[in-house]
Amino acid sequence: FRTHGWARSAARRSNRRTGATPHAFEYWSHAACVLPIEEWPHFAFRRRAYRARPHWHHELPPGAYEKVVAQLRAEGPLTASELGGAKNGGLWWDWSATKVAAERALTYGEVVCVERRGWKRVYDLAERAVPDTLLHDDLDDAECLRRLVRLAGQSLGVGTRADLADYHRLKAEQVDAVVADSGLVPVTVAGWDKAAWADPEALATTPRGRHRTTLLSPFDSLIWDRARTERIFGFSHRLEAYVPRPKRIYGYFAMPLLSGGRLLGRVDPAREGTTLVARQVSLDTPKAVAPMAEALREAAGWVGCDAVRIERVNRPELAAPLAAAVR
Repeated sequence: FRTHGWARSAARRSNRRTGATPHAFEYWSHAACVLPIEEWPHFAFRRRAYRARPHWHHELPPGAYEKVVAQLRAEGPLTASELGGAKNGGLWWDWSATKVAAERALTYGEVVCVERRGWKRVYDLAERAVPDTLLHDDLDDAECLRRLVRLAGQSLGVGTRADLADYHRLKAEQVDAVVADSGLVPVTVAGWDKAAWADPEALATTPRGRHRTTLLSPFDSLIWDRARTERIFGFSHRLEAYVPRPKRIYGYFAMPLLSGGRLLGRVDPAREGTTLVARQVSLDTPKAVAPMAEALREAAGWVGCDAVRIERVNRPELAAPLAAAVR
């Protein structure tokens, strides 16, 4: 994310000096997602919809919205706390007027989240964070939807109507209205009982990527759609962070193991100092031992750890081989 620049001209001068260009922004896709900056115009339909809709239960006192925008214009990128406070002192969603105004400005497209500090969004004016060539709402709703459906198909390779809709949280009827003009082609997939569409380039190229062995975030786009993940991989995935501890099966933040184009197990990781702790490892077969060890060593490097400790394995006979493979 680009975080420099206190005024538009200053940001432009800084960009010219450093050659830096913004490459991503945060917005509502299938959830709060980090998206390529080139996709900013595609979400014009959603920004228009937010501007036209009721504002849920969050009411704003007169001038609160304008005050937040003016402060960002004068002071540059700020968190809600720096803007005046994010909370009213109540429960989780008891946002202050400042936080409500900042989030409303983000959904409208007047403000952009340019980075995260921990969990906190850092807001800045869109006119500073989005390149001039992209900062527009010129695309009509149909063109926005066509582009997003095409992007969904390109990212998925092949998908049903529901798959294409879920990728950017579109309505099924929105997909129906544009899929014929999206550039995707209708296909039949063995074992699927629903119509599907594919990216022509995916059909024309040799399958690739099966060599990758890694742990996936529970939020990875490959496994985000639970129904699709089960249909393609035969793998039931559920984030259990919101499940009461006694009812968890795989752990708080279980990360699926991808290897050889298959999902072979999962691990619930933690960190203690410079040790990555595999609190709970779930392996489908003994053949998953070596890939899991490789993925754990890689994951340790992600978080600055130089050792891995295995605590529990779903198949006790695989605990010793896994510990040896990790070493």
